Amino acid sequence: MQEVKVIEGGLAVDDRGSIAFANTFDFAGVKRFYKITNHTTEVIRAWHGHLKEGKYVYVVRGAIVLGAVRIDDTKSPSRQAPVQRFVLSEKKPVLVFIPPGYANGFRCLVPDTHIMFFSTSSLEESKGDDHRFAADYWGAQIWQVENR
Repeated sequence: MQEVKVIEGGLAVDDRGSIAFANTFDFAGVKRFYKITNHTTEVIRAWHGHLKEGKYVYVVRGAIVLGAVRIDDTKSPSRQAPVQRFVLSEKKPVLVFIPPGYANGFRCLVPDTHIMFFSTSSLEESKGDDHRFAADYWGAQIWQVENR
């Protein structure tokens, strides 16, 4: 089984403006893409899993907390499975690959955040491979901002 992978990007700034990029991302296997925005930062979109579909996640504007967890059973996955947590921001461009066999979710940290998802399945293929779980299924602490 594949692992979650971070594809580093970068930001170039000069007197004309800036360019955000991820030059090592080659779109191999991507069949579709979509953009998500939420009405408020209180909305948590989680958990959504696939056994066959993989997804790349990229924040175009704003910032999010992204979670990924391996699902061992689509009806009743282990609640003790380790959850991976990422903070993605337009200020530090990266793509995170969520491979097949994982559930994912996110919470926006900034109003008017825009997230792009690039999927390895067509919409028709995805419909038969859709497994959803409550936002707190693996605990609610992943969605909290840690005071430091």
